[in-house]
Amino acid sequence: MDTNSCLLVTGSGRYVLSRILLMINEDKNAGVPVVEQRKQPAFSYYAAIVTAVMTGLTLGIAVGTPPLSGPFCKTGCFKYPFLDIGSRFPRDYLWMYPAIIATAWYLVLMVCIGNHARKEHRIYGQCGLAFAILSAGILIVDYFLQISVIQPGVVLGEPDGISLLSQFNPHGLFIALEEIGFILMSASFLCVAPLFSMNAVERAIRLIFVLSFSATIVSFLLFTLFLGVHREYYFEITAITVNWLALIVTSILLSVVFRKEIPR
Repeated sequence: MDTNSCLLVTGSGRYVLSRILLMINEDKNAGVPVVEQRKQPAFSYYAAIVTAVMTGLTLGIAVGTPPLSGPFCKTGCFKYPFLDIGSRFPRDYLWMYPAIIATAWYLVLMVCIGNHARKEHRIYGQCGLAFAILSAGILIVDYFLQISVIQPGVVLGEPDGISLLSQFNPHGLFIALEEIGFILMSASFLCVAPLFSMNAVERAIRLIFVLSFSATIVSFLLFTLFLGVHREYYFEITAITVNWLALIVTSILLSVVFRKEIPR
């Protein structure tokens, strides 16, 4: 075989190899539309806005309707076993309806945050989402039980288990579930904090997430250490206030971050 033939065969081989590699690459991406490979910043932007609005609404209603029991109640307080709370329905439970919606949107926002992360940092978003799923699951079930179990039981004269489950019991299951739910929420904030460092807005988000987790854990330790079994509502109210305020502020800041990524 002469030199020209060898070159022709070699060139043909290289061409065939390049085509095979190209086909393999196309097969890997087959069926994946280009739009699905984007970060969907528009959806993330609106998710952040809705989360901020719903959380702010929930916090406002909750502050205006505190339960008439526990250490913060001064007059007209309900006492154990809390079977005479029928007159407080639905007033003291109105905040739980937007709370369920706000909590669901918090979970959606955590998905958006993970999707926003660069590929090499996705592990932080995945860990944050894992804690968010646990937090949202606990809180949504906790609120739904109050709406769908406690009040019908009181109104219809079925008091079994009311004392343990009622939000009016400062040592009850409702308060305990809220406490662990918001501890897990603060943990989700800490996990995703490393994802934000590109500019001043992102660094502010990171700082708020870290401070929220720190304040939640420190307050839990202090209230437990100094109050023991008399912790009652103190930590629950602190955890709600810290984490919901952090969620409101960071959602607003996240909307700024996501808006900048929307194609013009």
